[in-house]
Amino acid sequence: MGKLSSFPSALVTGGASGIGAAVVAALEAESTDVRVLDLASGFDVSDPEAWEHVEPADFAFLNAGVGGGGDDLEGYRRMLGANVDGVVFGVRRMEQTMAPGGVIVATASLAGLVAMPLDPIYTLTKHAVVGYVRAVAPSLAERGIRINAVCPGFADTAIVTSELRAWIEQQGIPLLSAGQVADAVLHVARSDETGQAWVVQPGREPIRYEFKGVPGPR
Repeated sequence: MGKLSSFPSALVTGGASGIGAAVVAALEAESTDVRVLDLASGFDVSDPEAWEHVEPADFAFLNAGVGGGGDDLEGYRRMLGANVDGVVFGVRRMEQTMAPGGVIVATASLAGLVAMPLDPIYTLTKHAVVGYVRAVAPSLAERGIRINAVCPGFADTAIVTSELRAWIEQQGIPLLSAGQVADAVLHVARSDETGQAWVVQPGREPIRYEFKGVPGPR
């Protein structure tokens, strides 16, 4: 496959580190004008008023998220704010400002497709992202905007705590690099699909997850 053209402009939430930073670097290498929205620079994705000042972009990567610490009320609210509100508010703002032909990719997780007993609240939030992306896609399509979710396995980023890393190593599970996930994000962004959840695993091209559906009434 030949080199695909870049997006003229992009915004990346959680773009100061990890997967977000890898996507920023890949886009900037293609001369994309990238805006980074990150808590480290004062942007709180869970604040709806902050989104009111965000300008349009050709590509939005809604990636900000946190893991762990959802056992108490404060941690629970923090995780919902970053992982769910940050996607919903970002999509709503892009729906208002993005021109037809625009693309949105949201970071979910394999924990959005299967249960991860080590972190039930994180699992909850990522299931919410997958469901929201699938449900909002048709209305966005009416405006000429595509949206997909990427569902990476464990990636070697700061969200993997030392305890979780020890468990991953014990299980013999290979870690994705941030760069591998970034490549998958741009692959998905440039596909013609919308409303899909894409599995990202080491050694594989991104794969659309097949939802089998539920039995109908008798």
